[in-house]
Amino acid sequence: MNGIDRSRRAAIVTGAARGVGAAVVTRLNADGWSVVAVDRCADDPAVSYPLATVDQLHATVAGCAAQDRVVPLVADVRDERALHDATATAVREFGGLDAAVAAAGVMVGGPPLWEIDERHYRAAMDVNLDGVWRLARAAIPVMLARPEPRHGRFVAVASAAAHRAMPRLGAYAAAKAGVIGLVRGLAADLAASGVTAHAVSPGSTVTAMLDASAEIYDLDDVNEFARHHLQARLLHPAEVAAAVAWLCGPESSALTGSVLQVDAGLTA
Repeated sequence: MNGIDRSRRAAIVTGAARGVGAAVVTRLNADGWSVVAVDRCADDPAVSYPLATVDQLHATVAGCAAQDRVVPLVADVRDERALHDATATAVREFGGLDAAVAAAGVMVGGPPLWEIDERHYRAAMDVNLDGVWRLARAAIPVMLARPEPRHGRFVAVASAAAHRAMPRLGAYAAAKAGVIGLVRGLAADLAASGVTAHAVSPGSTVTAMLDASAEIYDLDDVNEFARHHLQARLLHPAEVAAAVAWLCGPESSALTGSVLQVDAGLTA
């Protein structure tokens, strides 16, 4: 671990324009990382609320401590070629890749699982689960190309919904549970390669996705979700990002296949 050159670490983060993804970009950059910040930056007809914009992606970059070490890139996690281009950008701009953070996600829910429209079900799976798989396909070979001893990190954002039954969120919960299985399988495949794989499962966090969740449950105030947390408060994206940043760093070297439940006690 002492041989890691912290000044040359590079990461790719999806879902980077707002919410947890933006917070991860900001935190990693503050910790000395160079970052390729990826977001779709367009709405999706299968998602009921507005998604992030190009302006928000550029605002993420503007909020970073070292803006010259962040490259914004518009790309959809459903497009594997675009993710390969993103990892190639990391190699071209920063010399390689040391971490990949799959934070892109959409909230899909409403009817019970047996009534959900297939278009909405596919959106939940394509972004929340398959988007993680596509990022792994693009990023893992690039991290493995680093010379030994490697210190690569793959971190996916799952959800407390993967651990606790929640009504009207069946497709979303299934996708996020799949993320945990995918990460554990990835950790086993990576074994002693020097690249580790983890998931972070946030509880109710102040994001646009939480606003969408409130609409699903017909809640007037997102703070009503806080009553399910032992800490009786909502989480902030920076708190989730702190856990992600720790998993990306050398201090997490003894872990792989782990799931950090950053949920203020929701699943305790």
